[in-house]
Amino acid sequence: MSEFHNAYADVLGVRVSAVNMKRAVELADQWVAAGNPGYICVTGVHGVMEAQADSELRQILNHALINAPDGMPMSWIGHLQGFREMDRVFGPDFMTDMCRLSVERGYRNFLYGGKPGVAELLSETLQRRFPGLQVVGTYTPPFRNLTPEEEEEILAQVRESRPHIMWVGLSTPKQERFMAQYVDRLQAPLLVGVGAAFDYHTGRIRDCSEWIKRAGLQWLHRLMQDPRHLWRRYLRNNPAFLWHMAWQVSGLRQYPRN
Repeated sequence: MSEFHNAYADVLGVRVSAVNMKRAVELADQWVAAGNPGYICVTGVHGVMEAQADSELRQILNHALINAPDGMPMSWIGHLQGFREMDRVFGPDFMTDMCRLSVERGYRNFLYGGKPGVAELLSETLQRRFPGLQVVGTYTPPFRNLTPEEEEEILAQVRESRPHIMWVGLSTPKQERFMAQYVDRLQAPLLVGVGAAFDYHTGRIRDCSEWIKRAGLQWLHRLMQDPRHLWRRYLRNNPAFLWHMAWQVSGLRQYPRN
């Protein structure tokens, strides 16, 4: 999978694909048409920092078909490394563009994740927004790992519905681990981990203005909506990320990719 798109920025040992939204959609479209199983990650500061202490997650990200830059810091680092066309690929926006393309191409979509009722609501929301969109199944997994019986249930459901794209709306790193573990067994051409996109598109999380996104402050908008759950993530990860990036940019420290 990693050979499909070789251009990437090195962010603390994590390969972040040097793509923008248009290019990410083009590559995903080509991959679905080819019919081989693969997965796409959408990674920002949180994912990169999780990968610092988790070599298995780092390998999963580095072997993704596309590890898209979710957030302006990824794009800014890409620009420093010479990738001038690299730009943020926000998960909910990528999902929107791929749903629009799915109507044109006749791609079938499957929704996996979210809290109880969210995937079903998302299916209704997307089909109302994109007339003709095929959502061929939904599945809300438990918070824990799947039992063997639940595993067989989801495998059978996906194989029977034969989606071209399976959207995985879990948290990082849970969604990345799920995709890496099941990508070959599910027999779907493309799995995409989109994190909070399920909640964005169903109105459970409010989106922010474009200027806030371009300024790299979307994390602050999220934090203000749910400080109780997010304060630890942002107040720990963001300063640590800046510290480690200073070491990498200075050349005084190397960050392994494998």
